Amino acid sequence: MQIYLEAFLDYLRVEKGLSPNSILSYQRDLTKYLNFLRAQNIEDIKKVTKEDILDFLFSLREKVCPSTVARSLSSIKNFHRFLLREKITNNDPSNLIETPKLEKKIPQVLSFDEVERIIKTPNLKKVQGIRDRAILELMYASGLRVSEVALLKVNDVNREVGFLRCRGKSSKERIVPLGSTALKFLEKYLKEARPKLAKGGGSPYLFLAQGGKPLTRQSIWKMIKELVKRARIKKRVSPHTLRHSFATHLIERGADLRSVQEMLGHASITTTQIYTHINKLRLKEIHLRFHPRAK
Repeated sequence: MQIYLEAFLDYLRVEKGLSPNSILSYQRDLTKYLNFLRAQNIEDIKKVTKEDILDFLFSLREKVCPSTVARSLSSIKNFHRFLLREKITNNDPSNLIETPKLEKKIPQVLSFDEVERIIKTPNLKKVQGIRDRAILELMYASGLRVSEVALLKVNDVNREVGFLRCRGKSSKERIVPLGSTALKFLEKYLKEARPKLAKGGGSPYLFLAQGGKPLTRQSIWKMIKELVKRARIKKRVSPHTLRHSFATHLIERGADLRSVQEMLGHASITTTQIYTHINKLRLKEIHLRFHPRAK
């Protein structure tokens, strides 16, 4: 069965063009699934039944949250569709299993003041501080995912025009505008900090760690977590919170949903619509707080 998993991962990598993170997620989900089947003495993928898949999903429900179960089922469905398409199996046992409907969670959003406090926390007297400020300004100005920021190259940024080229999910490219503030700190980073971090190396990546190696998404996550703590923000903040805040603040100020969808790189506008719900909730909160007859 491991051979079929490797073939499926190659298909995702070569034909579907999925990112390394997405492929790793599929690999984790399906490795757990195949290990479960082996533990049930099922060594032939052709003998897997709908009941076997349901047993695996029920075993997951005892350990993980519903969204993880739903994601695992999605991985299993894609895997079995691949096996059927490649004529490795004669039927798809996952076909009649319905994906559970999950309640959409409203993502955490920062106020503009909270974003300002975090962004202004890095020490601009230090090389790493200049770099971190440039990263934060760029993330809030563009709404990029942390993995997209880590993969940015110097040539992806057009500083004269004020745009950057980004490779999103499934290696889809999009063009995202940058504001003057983000560009100003990016210029400062490129002139004052990046040459010192590169130490003569020729890395094409935009954001570098000490010694010239490209920053990883994990190191950016760790940096933001530390800056949030220093800014004394009590909310749970991740790099994705800046992306949520970027979209929400645009819609609050009148940006149309289709433009925000394009900047975020969402395949479907229904994904972007969550930010209109956030906006309505924030308006309701403001009305409740300030209107004399709201309570």
